[in-house]
Amino acid sequence: MRDVTMICVACPMGCEMTAQIDDANQVADLKGHACKRGWAYAEAEVQNPTRGFHSTLKVDGGAVPLVSVRTAGPVPKSKLMDCADATRTVTVKAPIAVGDVLLTNVADTGIDLIATTRVLTA
Repeated sequence: MRDVTMICVACPMGCEMTAQIDDANQVADLKGHACKRGWAYAEAEVQNPTRGFHSTLKVDGGAVPLVSVRTAGPVPKSKLMDCADATRTVTVKAPIAVGDVLLTNVADTGIDLIATTRVLTA
């Protein structure tokens, strides 16, 4: 068994939790969670941690040089650097609307990269 300390982000309380992980990589015990969502968060964080990815892309012909983007859903934590690498050389054309898919299947995650701001043409 091993102990893993984490901050739960499943609700606004931000509980500091200590999960006891067994040899099968399962949560055997959890201390410090104030709601039932803490247990589910701990299991997901131990077995398959995911994160949202946020970045910017270069814009060609836009009123501003960059557009902010995020993934349409969570991606495996192990793929975050691959997502960053995939966006380094991408340039998109203006105009761009909020929610436009600017990069499909970013870093082979099956998740699209979408615009979070509007960019008008210059």
